[in-house]
Amino acid sequence: MNSTSLTALVLEHLEEANNSSAGRSAHTLHGGRGHALRQTLVALAAGRRLGEHESPGEATLHVLHGSVRLHAGSATWDGEAGDHLVIPPARHDLEAIGDAAVLLTVALPGQPPS
Repeated sequence: MNSTSLTALVLEHLEEANNSSAGRSAHTLHGGRGHALRQTLVALAAGRRLGEHESPGEATLHVLHGSVRLHAGSATWDGEAGDHLVIPPARHDLEAIGDAAVLLTVALPGQPPS
């Protein structure tokens, strides 16, 4: 059984994001090749964005730290630490209102459960 401290991981990756020219840092906690489920911690420095992209499958976003804004077409959603969102199956982007960290969970279509 694997266990990870999300609190420690958030602090580590927020520091990396703030020291990175891209203003972000990410770490896959679970999943990858051959897995139907992928969970990735994404840290963004204040004011930074993940550019608009397609949703790769069913996905949820759990805000672990700070606040974010998700844009999907003309709809927006503001989330703060503790909030959870089912990401719509449309092009979207994510903006960090302040330093922020989220747990992105994606169910990849066509992947057998591991």
